[in-house]
Amino acid sequence: MEGICPVCGLPKSICVCQTISREQQKIKIKLETRKWGRPVTIIEGLDNGTEDLHKLAKMLKAACASGGTVKNNTIILQGDHRQKVKEILLSVGWLDENIEVI
Repeated sequence: MEGICPVCGLPKSICVCQTISREQQKIKIKLETRKWGRPVTIIEGLDNGTEDLHKLAKMLKAACASGGTVKNNTIILQGDHRQKVKEILLSVGWLDENIEVI
């Protein structure tokens, strides 16, 4: 017998908790310039409780072929990768209306 989700009370095979949490997150992807004019892409609004930010950052760094880090529930990538990050987040399962590119 499979387990029951403690949050929604449904069997884990049809649990909708992660889908609901993704629908409530408002993700902002923005470009900032750091010291000496270096561009960095900042991804904010991801909830660390429901998403594994380090795993997501690793996937984004590999797809964008750049370095980066996770600090204070934000993912920071070296370089301007705003459109590529949006495409990746859409392919992973986030909704287009919840992602804002600045």
